[in-house]
Parts: sequence; C-alpha cells; structure tokens
Amino acid sequence: MGRLKEKMRMDMELKNFSIRTIDTYLACVKSFVVYYKRSPELLGYEQIRHYLYYLLKEKEASQSTINQTYSALKFLYEVTLRADWSSFKIPRCKVGKTLPVVLSTQEVNAVFSMTRNLKHRAVLMTIYSGGLRLHEVTQLKVSDIDSARMTIRVRQGKGNKDRYTLLGRRTLKLLRLYWGVYRPVDWLFPSSHSGKPLSDSSVQRAFKAALHHAGITKKASVHTLRHSFATHLLEAGTDLYHIQRLLGHTTPATTSLYLHVTRKDLARIVSPIDLVETPEKPIH
Repeated sequence: MGRLKEKMRMDMELKNFSIRTIDTYLACVKSFVVYYKRSPELLGYEQIRHYLYYLLKEKEASQSTINQTYSALKFLYEVTLRADWSSFKIPRCKVGKTLPVVLSTQEVNAVFSMTRNLKHRAVLMTIYSGGLRLHEVTQLKVSDIDSARMTIRVRQGKGNKDRYTLLGRRTLKLLRLYWGVYRPVDWLFPSSHSGKPLSDSSVQRAFKAALHHAGITKKASVHTLRHSFATHLLEAGTDLYHIQRLLGHTTPATTSLYLHVTRKDLARIVSPIDLVETPEKPIH
C-alpha cells in the first residue's frame, strides 16, 4: 500500500498529528493489510468489523490497542479514502477505567539510587521533577532548561502544545553534574552512538533494571513517574488547576483521576474495624 500509505501520511501531517500518532496509525493499518493481504480500497465494513473482533477474541489485544486500530482505520477510510464511515456503524470498544500505579516517595528515591548510570539517573529525575512523558524528556534540548526561572520548557508535547513545568533544585544539581561529564550541545540527552536523542527503549530498560534492583514489585513503567509526580503534588496541597497546567492536560477531568489515587484525604479516615471494640480472645 505504498501510494496509499504516503497519501494517509500526508493527510495526517496536514492535520498536524504528532509523529508518534502518525507512526502508530500507519502500523495499525499495516497490520490490517497484512491480515487480509489485500489493499484497504478492496475491503469494507465486514472486513473491518471481523478484524476488530479478531483482535478482541483471538489476539486478546488490549482495549487501548483495539481503539487505536479503530481510530486508525476510521481516519484511513473517512479522510484518505473519503468513505462514509458513519454508515459502517461499527461500535468502538468501551475502555474500562483503571487507576494508575503510583510509587511512594521512598520508592521513587530507591529507583534513583539504584540507577547507576549518570545519564539515565538524570533522565529519570527530570521526568519526575516535571511530570514529563517519556517522549517529552528524550526530546528536550539543552536550551529547554531554565535554571534562572527553575522551569523546563516542553516543546510540542501531546496535542502539539508547548508548556512550562517544574525544575526541582535537586534535579538541577544533578543536571549540572551530568552536563560537566557529558557536555551535551543540542539534545539534552543525546544517544551515545548518533546525533539523535536517547531512545525511549534505553530509558525503559534503565527504569526496569532500577525497579528490579530496588526490590519494587509494582507493575510500574517510566510513565509511573509522571503519575507519581501528580499524586505527590496533590498530596502536598497543590490544587488540581496548577497540576493540570504542569501536566499539559486539556481538560480538568483528566487530571481529576489523581483524586482517586491520593491518600491525602484517606489518611484522615479510620477504618470501621478500628472503631469496633472486640474482646481479645485467643484464636485456636
């Protein structure tokens, strides 16, 4: 689907989609084409419906993957192929609401302590310091660190939005140490083998290794540091409005998720089991 692929790419670029979204959508469409071994121009409602059901039942794909595929195919048919997608009436997979995994401040410190590589530690601390997404931290330039204002400039984050977020003093101290050793010129965290930024996979591997060495068994990922940033700010008394701005969320509803994670109010509530007086009898 060479010609169609380039046409779809152009359509997404004209819509100002992010590079990651473009790559994800093209990968979803490629899998669809490989499955049928036919051009999407020759496929329609029944094939799309069957493929999504195949992902759900046979591949046991996540709700997120199915919805990404749905969105990619919708864009392909509706925008690139100019088909009437609404007439297909294909239901979108309902995404269940799950709460994010959050590390305690002690666990966050343990992860940093167990990250022996200076560059990797600087990356992870920068993510937590400003609540950055993985792709945002790897795209940072040296000029994005403003030590005078103690801010980090995030250029073209999710939704192609610029924003400023926090630069912690502890993070700045480590970044100065890191700069003295590595002397980055353009990218703040360049790859050792090319002029490109550090790869996402390198950061993910470093985080997983630190998690293992710290003995933390939670199902955490690099993105957990962003969730922990927001939760810890909320627990420290920062209001949702400012957390929303720091995270770059479009709506308060997205940020309000952390209200369900924080222990700020839960810590003041006593379990009823501790209010009931029971005779202390030995258990046989």
